[in-house]
Amino acid sequence: MLHSSHDDRLDRQLRFVLELDRLKGIGRQSYVLGGARKENSAEHSWHVAVMVLVLAEYADEPVDRFRVVQLLLVHDMVEIDAGDTYIYDDQGHQDKAEREQAAAKRLFGLLPPDQAAVFEALWREYEAGETPEARFAGSLDRLMPLLHNLTTEGRSWREHGVRADQVRARNQPQIQMGCRRFWSYADEALRTAERLGHVLPALREGES
Repeated sequence: MLHSSHDDRLDRQLRFVLELDRLKGIGRQSYVLGGARKENSAEHSWHVAVMVLVLAEYADEPVDRFRVVQLLLVHDMVEIDAGDTYIYDDQGHQDKAEREQAAAKRLFGLLPPDQAAVFEALWREYEAGETPEARFAGSLDRLMPLLHNLTTEGRSWREHGVRADQVRARNQPQIQMGCRRFWSYADEALRTAERLGHVLPALREGES
């Protein structure tokens, strides 16, 4: 463990930075392209942050790109304690908020108080989804797993028995909230995936 008897602030900052290494061990359900393995949460955070630099021009509202990057890098840090809750896992979502709240308190509490407040504010801003930056960040965060599935022939969807109507229900509101064009693109691609059998067909009226 790193320690300096002369600088408690630096000690706390470095402990936090090292704690973030654990995010590399938090598995997600999306397969990396090529299908050799599933991605981890650190890889996901990096990927969506880069998406801001490439795709910010499509945000429905003007956004501060740096703020969006901050939100995307911070919001999944709580998965170090809470784990990644699969978007189609109804049971896991029942206590997701409580698990992540506890994780945020512990994790950001490692930092000096002024920085802890900044990181917690960023995490809460993303969760609330009330600013243009948070809405666009949420849009990118939901778009990336869709792109993974669309380019791996729906591998994760098929493994979990996910239907097209579930994909729309869980993703359309958040993607559309930040970028209507992203959802238009994703919905068209999803219809193609459904025709090709890369996702289970949507339930018809009267089916359950």
